[in-house]
Amino acid sequence: MAEPEISPMAERIEARLERLSLTPAAAAKKATLPPDAIEKILSGRAPSPRGTALRKLAEVLECSISYLVGLDPDVPPPPELLEEEQGNFGLLSGDQEALLRAYGRLDHASKAALLRVAQKMAGPEPDPPVEPKRPVRRKAASAKA
Repeated sequence: MAEPEISPMAERIEARLERLSLTPAAAAKKATLPPDAIEKILSGRAPSPRGTALRKLAEVLECSISYLVGLDPDVPPPPELLEEEQGNFGLLSGDQEALLRAYGRLDHASKAALLRVAQKMAGPEPDPPVEPKRPVRRKAASAKA
């Protein structure tokens, strides 16, 4: 079985770790990532980070996001690298992801119109569950002397 290919980003992460005398685990902890996240990136067992993880990693490694993704430091990173991948967290299905991507490309008026259509198609929102009321405790009547 062939070893996974190490990405250029992994090489830059490794260089920054060496420069800062940080272990992958220590950097992951500082970036509030899972303990083995950076080790997995370095070994090619995990994809390159995106969104918040990428921002935190760049901060901990004291470099720009553009550097980590292999761009000229003066060039801003592509917006899609800064977006979160909710699908990877199991929060959204493929069709939900596609809807959100399409929604993101709409102008404000179209977004408002689409929201009204979706709300009409979905019907009224269900009423929130009613919590049972707790019985009121009454103080015992004081005895008259």
